[in-house]
Amino acid sequence: MTCLGDQLGMEFSPEEIAWCRKRNGLLSLELELSRVCNLRCVYCYASSGTALENELSLDEIFDVIGQAKELGVKKIIVLGGGEPLLYPHLFEVIDEILSEKIVVDLFTNGLCLTGEMAEELYRRGVGVILKMNSRKAEVQDYLAGKDGAFAAINRGLEALQEAGYPDMEHPLGVETIICNQNYDELPDLWRWARRLGIVPYVEAMTMQGRATEHDDLEVEPAMVKALFEELSRIDREEFGCTWNPHPPLVASQCARHEYSCTVTAVGEVHPCPGVSVAAGNIRERKLADILKDSQVIRELRNIRTTIKGQCATCDISDHCYGCRGHAYQVTGDYLAEDPLCWLKKDS
Repeated sequence: MTCLGDQLGMEFSPEEIAWCRKRNGLLSLELELSRVCNLRCVYCYASSGTALENELSLDEIFDVIGQAKELGVKKIIVLGGGEPLLYPHLFEVIDEILSEKIVVDLFTNGLCLTGEMAEELYRRGVGVILKMNSRKAEVQDYLAGKDGAFAAINRGLEALQEAGYPDMEHPLGVETIICNQNYDELPDLWRWARRLGIVPYVEAMTMQGRATEHDDLEVEPAMVKALFEELSRIDREEFGCTWNPHPPLVASQCARHEYSCTVTAVGEVHPCPGVSVAAGNIRERKLADILKDSQVIRELRNIRTTIKGQCATCDISDHCYGCRGHAYQVTGDYLAEDPLCWLKKDS
């Protein structure tokens, strides 16, 4: 059994991260292709649905990939912003990334996944993360904002499994947000994924985009804490994986701001999808110059010394800084202590 921490949040060594930070480089890049989406997920950070005006051309996307390669990037995570399988040049983008000897991970809702597509992804060695928030049709359909989503997602999963996913060279994950609607079933969803060799990416929800319109989604920090502790117990006792529970990611932590960034579908460079602050635009400046000169990027690259409040004095601050997206969306300050973290001490 491969523990989740080996694949998420700790995929690069401290030495690689230090080298990246010192030279203002990149180890990973999150790349949006378009905001077009065939779902209307009630929690969507980007409120995806239709294309934005003046989205990046294919040539511009290729140029970003080349710039990222020059900065040392080893992995590009294709987000789509909306649903990447709807992007007409998806496999051209994947092939361009692979031609640069860069690993590709693809986040998809799976609705468009045919057997042929799954085989093409497998042949290219693309890691696939399927968005799946529930094993109950009525819950999944509600969260996806579309009737029939549950059935379509599972057809996509079956196509991936028939193509050969998962195996050692072809990781398959399911991405799940924690909300009131799926809270009680998440231990069983975790077990289901583990038993199939699927990596379960379970994370606390960032209240942005459409999520701000749905107060019924939010889970209290004490309940999130209890869930993390239960999943830790399950992993330890049933699957032989030991990890200490703390937010925002189950079995891991976020370190992306020290070595990554997001390029949106219109070319804006953000620290991550949660910290939706434009550091610049690749249509106006080179990615290297944006990373070198941006105050927000610089402050988050040095998060261990710039972070504020109780996150700065936390017992695990050497390897965790909470969720910067939570901090920014709730307080307006991406350096503030994570307001949703249950490890905060009483004042």
